[in-house]
Amino acid sequence: MNLVDIGLNLMHKSYDKDREEVVERAVKAGVSNMIITGTNINSSNKALHYTKKYPGILYSTAGVHPHDTHKCNLETINSLKSLALCKEVVAIGECGLDFNRNFSPRNVQEKWFDSQIQLACELDMPLFLHERDAHERFLAILSNYNKSIKKAVVHCFTGSANELDKYLSNGYYIGVTGWICDKRRGMHLRELVKRIPTEKLMIETDAPFLTPRDLVPKSYNGRNEPVFLTHILKTVAECAGKSYEEIAKTTRDNSYKFFGIDFK
Repeated sequence: MNLVDIGLNLMHKSYDKDREEVVERAVKAGVSNMIITGTNINSSNKALHYTKKYPGILYSTAGVHPHDTHKCNLETINSLKSLALCKEVVAIGECGLDFNRNFSPRNVQEKWFDSQIQLACELDMPLFLHERDAHERFLAILSNYNKSIKKAVVHCFTGSANELDKYLSNGYYIGVTGWICDKRRGMHLRELVKRIPTEKLMIETDAPFLTPRDLVPKSYNGRNEPVFLTHILKTVAECAGKSYEEIAKTTRDNSYKFFGIDFK
């Protein structure tokens, strides 16, 4: 099926004992490409290093998640730039704003979000974005660069119809995770996915987080894996009123185009 998981935290410690098996299970199930999310300098470095074990299958991003921006310093952007110049790195991020937990002060989040947008524009690279409870400020900062941003995807979208419409009006892509499989809190997303033009839709697991709650059988340890992308795809297709095959092809093609990668 040649699916692409655009957001996978493969360097998370929960995979330390079976990382290779996780990748192999996914590939066997038809998840042909996976993009490892960088959330700080250390994880971005590790992600890039690990992609080299699976050339043409694994890629990575380089960025600092808003939670970690309090650790940024004068060398941060230069370090990200060095990583981003490697061919395996296909986007700047995960970057953005998170005003829900505020693990970093809001002004610090904003400063380093702005800096990472500038880097993406300088390098003509896509942005892999995170936003939680910060929609208006998030859009305000991005709007300063609308003419310079190459492409952007709002990763793990869980927002409102109004927020979705604003992202789409800016030309942003939308990443949908297993949140859509959770009938406790994802019901609104099951309706909203119908509003996402197929040419702007991509899918992701955000593993090991956000394990689809309706998996049968359940994940044996509760951990999410990229192999479950096929389950997310099925749910997205059902909610969008499209065939499995159509959504599989469209999300794959969108991912290849967005990140500039080719299936091998």
